[in-house]
Amino acid sequence: MRKLLPIFIILIVVAGLVWWWADRGGQDATAQASLLPLLSEEDAGAFARATEPGAISFPEDLGPHPDYQTEWWYYTGNLQTADGRRFGYQLTFFRRAIGDPRLEIGDRRSEINLQLPISNLRSDWRTDQIYLAHFTVSDIDGEGFYPAERFSRGAAGLAGARAEPYHVWLENWYARQVEPGVVRLFAESEQATLDLTLTETLPPILHGDEGLSPKGPEPGNASYYYSIVRQETEGMVTVGGQQFQVTGLSWKDHEYSTSALSPGAVGWDWFSLQLDNGAALMFFQIRREDGALQPESSGTFVLPDGSTRHIPLSEWNVEVTGTWTSPHSGATYPAAWRISIPALELELEGRALLADQELNVSTTYWEGAVQFSGAWQGEPVSATGYIELTGYAETMEGRI
Repeated sequence: MRKLLPIFIILIVVAGLVWWWADRGGQDATAQASLLPLLSEEDAGAFARATEPGAISFPEDLGPHPDYQTEWWYYTGNLQTADGRRFGYQLTFFRRAIGDPRLEIGDRRSEINLQLPISNLRSDWRTDQIYLAHFTVSDIDGEGFYPAERFSRGAAGLAGARAEPYHVWLENWYARQVEPGVVRLFAESEQATLDLTLTETLPPILHGDEGLSPKGPEPGNASYYYSIVRQETEGMVTVGGQQFQVTGLSWKDHEYSTSALSPGAVGWDWFSLQLDNGAALMFFQIRREDGALQPESSGTFVLPDGSTRHIPLSEWNVEVTGTWTSPHSGATYPAAWRISIPALELELEGRALLADQELNVSTTYWEGAVQFSGAWQGEPVSATGYIELTGYAETMEGRI
């Protein structure tokens, strides 16, 4: 389940429209007012929808899918130094299409009803794709959390994505293939820098029904979704002016869709855990305003040999055993959990490694490094990973 789709839709469209206006070079108030109806536009009928299992193919589906409205490439990881200092990180690239994909960019003149000459619409800076990126470093033992956010248009080389060779970027933040199966990540902010090399150990994992991951009962309300898990990771993390050599494991999610949460859904909890015996676990549970979970919530268990098992909602139970209230947003989040999946003989109990891993950027949500321990088939296991919690400070409609 990825990620922040209902929250980011309006935010990214607004950002895109602001840049669209800046590109036009100063319009009067009357012209700007004609854009206001687009801020509530929800018609996505011109975009492709995820409907068929088995549609993902590599390497082409590593890259962008502009015929779908929304897409993200999501990296998270758990790292440590040789002497045991622990870090977590998140580096995420979102793509959002604006306008009707059946039209050339210049033809959007009629779409937004602006009386401008065609010559004003031809520009290397003009785009129908907006990119957003989030970057965080969690300094677990230093008790520091460093979030950053960037927006840019998918034009003039500022942001974009391609499949071969794989490359996703927003300005100088990027995920870039350096050789087959090896990707370099780089991002920097005023407070932190990340420079890592990730090496695949397993082929991509397809979630749901051969990569088709439903999010609701409505036709086409689904995404194409795969992960690359257990990527061996090494490189440098810099916080507070100090540079640390680190190693660990990273997880990549890639999802693309033209969909939204069903009416009544307020957010979700997404779990990704990498076990010390070589297994991995992902599941998401979409929460509804009445307290129930969306029936389409589901997950995948990856065995140490790389084989997978689909996990329907009926097979797991999550008990919240601790909470944390943010001093920034006032939202109360789960902070400790007990996970039981009897069909797998898996029992885990864990917590956030750092309580305050809340992002207060263009939207407010919690995403952070976690640690679990327990047993699988009677043998002790431990796990590190990431959990994302949305809809606790904001819902689809706005702030709670």
